[in-house]
Amino acid sequence: MKIGILGTGMVGATLGTKLVQLGHQVKMGSRTATNEKAAKWVKEAGANGTQGTFADASAFGEIIFNCTKGDGAIDAVKAAGADNLNGKILVDVSNALDFSKGMPPSLIPSLSNTNSLGEEIQRTIPGAKVVKAFNTMNCVLMVNPTMVASGAHDFFMCGNDESAKATVLEIIKSFGWESIIDLGDITGARTMEMLLPIWVRLMMKFGNPNFNFKIVK
Repeated sequence: MKIGILGTGMVGATLGTKLVQLGHQVKMGSRTATNEKAAKWVKEAGANGTQGTFADASAFGEIIFNCTKGDGAIDAVKAAGADNLNGKILVDVSNALDFSKGMPPSLIPSLSNTNSLGEEIQRTIPGAKVVKAFNTMNCVLMVNPTMVASGAHDFFMCGNDESAKATVLEIIKSFGWESIIDLGDITGARTMEMLLPIWVRLMMKFGNPNFNFKIVK
């Protein structure tokens, strides 16, 4: 499968590397076609890893992963282009976090409680099939669930399009996840993104990000 990644940080690089290892072709996109972080990742990824602009990655991919920072995510998907995203699955991994006052961050007020970044992206590119996923954990755990409790913990996702969620579900399972909870339509992104304040506090408390949530019932 051809997959586009928006973002050159740790999250984009980690997901991109895993997808390449699974045999997918991955193009990493950034604001410029010659981004140094993307070039470094391409060199490490091998023949199935390429780079370009946000628009290049979105035009290339059958599925697009948005791995940009929350405060720049809307601008990133706009730069990716509605024409390149219409009809495609857009997996939103970003979080609406405001680091302007340092740690711990707060949620961006206009993108929380009665709204979310996932919903805002869906409104911005209404022709895309937005699936919120991967945003409630550290990027290393995203691609290797067994590193914590032998994988006995939960993965959350949501989105409006059932077929899009089914396709993303197969990718999630290919990473080794077994306990996957579908939280319904894209408004479920509100609850997923509102997990981040407690996630950050726990990370600060534990001194490392190697943990996840498990729903016991």
